[in-house]
Amino acid sequence: MTCKLSLATLTDAAKTAEIPAYDRASLTAGIVHFGVGNFHRAHQAIYLDDLFNQGKDHDWAIIGAGMLPSDAAMREKLAAQDFLTTVVEQDNNKTAARVTGPMVDILPVGDCGAIVAKLADPAIRIVSLTITEGGYFIDASGKFNPSNPAIVADGKNPSEPKTVFGLIVAGLKTRKEKGIVPFTVMSCDNIPHNGAVTRNAVLGMAELSDPAFAVWIKANVAFPNAMVDRITPATGQREIDLLTDTFGIEDNWPVYCEEFKQWVLEDKFTAGRPALDKVGVTFVPDVTPYEHMKIRILNGGHAAIAYPAALMDIHFVHDAMQEPLIRAFLAKLENDEIIPIVPPVPNTSLKDYFALIERRLLNPKIADTIPRLAQDGSNRQPKFILPSTLDNLRQGKDVVGLSLVSALWCRYFAGTTDSGKKIVFNDASADRLHAAALRAKDDPAAFLVFDDIFGEVSQSELFCKRFAHALKTAWEKGTRATLQLYLDGKLAV
Repeated sequence: MTCKLSLATLTDAAKTAEIPAYDRASLTAGIVHFGVGNFHRAHQAIYLDDLFNQGKDHDWAIIGAGMLPSDAAMREKLAAQDFLTTVVEQDNNKTAARVTGPMVDILPVGDCGAIVAKLADPAIRIVSLTITEGGYFIDASGKFNPSNPAIVADGKNPSEPKTVFGLIVAGLKTRKEKGIVPFTVMSCDNIPHNGAVTRNAVLGMAELSDPAFAVWIKANVAFPNAMVDRITPATGQREIDLLTDTFGIEDNWPVYCEEFKQWVLEDKFTAGRPALDKVGVTFVPDVTPYEHMKIRILNGGHAAIAYPAALMDIHFVHDAMQEPLIRAFLAKLENDEIIPIVPPVPNTSLKDYFALIERRLLNPKIADTIPRLAQDGSNRQPKFILPSTLDNLRQGKDVVGLSLVSALWCRYFAGTTDSGKKIVFNDASADRLHAAALRAKDDPAAFLVFDDIFGEVSQSELFCKRFAHALKTAWEKGTRATLQLYLDGKLAV
């Protein structure tokens, strides 16, 4: 017997899953969140659910918002179940389901007027975002790109914005005009200095239409930096069916994730915040050491194994980590070229942190996929891999392993695996990358022409040399042999 998830069926769901200990009717919204995807529901929403279960801060519930077709699909699915979500936490030795309820609504998607009106509501004190790395309109140097057509359009028509940042600016302007304290803008995306990146995007957006208002935002609005972490695969029919079969709950879009989670956040808020320190969030004056650790070691590790695994026709992350060549490649890369340039983190051993990462990636229950790790590389490589490359080069160190990561990414974008299977790309820049990767088979420099991706790194003679040789080797000998040469210390020339 199964139950279709809703507020009316929570008693039935409680037979197999933990349910909210609070009355949903007691909640009022204090947060508008852009990007109601899996990671948000497995991370920020979980922390708030824990807090509400303690009977605290029920005036900090979430209202979702979005402008994309995918946001509309999510709204439809969640509205049908009263905006509840089943989150299944999986460790090697445990699988447990919980129904979470901190989200009370999602605003009509694409309705600029409704969204701006809610952003101007005095009850809303935080606007948070998980809009992916590609949603911030930044180039390889991390700078906001005001020439993007969507940004230009909002700059010309600020009263009817179509981007998240145009909406935020419009909401802040309305609050200023009405004398309402501005909300805090809180990024929860995996981007170095995500608060500063968000601040630059909001300021850059405002400057296009009202430079004086941009000055006001700079002086009055908080943009805390944060480090967020929880491996959260995409949901497909497999996960939907698995939830029904295992727990008897019919959820239109459940979330499966690992048991581990982490949130390190700068305590800088314009209009207050929920007591997240009561449920495990670490508040610090400067998040930089933590984000360097996570983005370089975990996200960089994800990016490093994605392309060799894809070229070797491996689908799941845990299977990739069971492949001795890939696991050894990751360990050598991390220990030789990534961990040594990560600044010290308070009360943290970076070696122990990497050991934790290995255990997490080996978790077979997560069923995280290589295609997920390989997607959106044009945004992820400049944030997760190339900063480590650049730091090594600036310190006069070699980059054999990191150059190999970039070369395997190029080889991947040629479009076929080593066995000849076609690769399906998921990247906004797929067309230009594919064309360049095909040219790079004979002219490796053809893949390094994208300044918005490679930036200063492509100006390094050493990097270009290492990249060219690694790519040539991958084409001539295949991925397995190339990895073995790297492990044997014979890849560099």
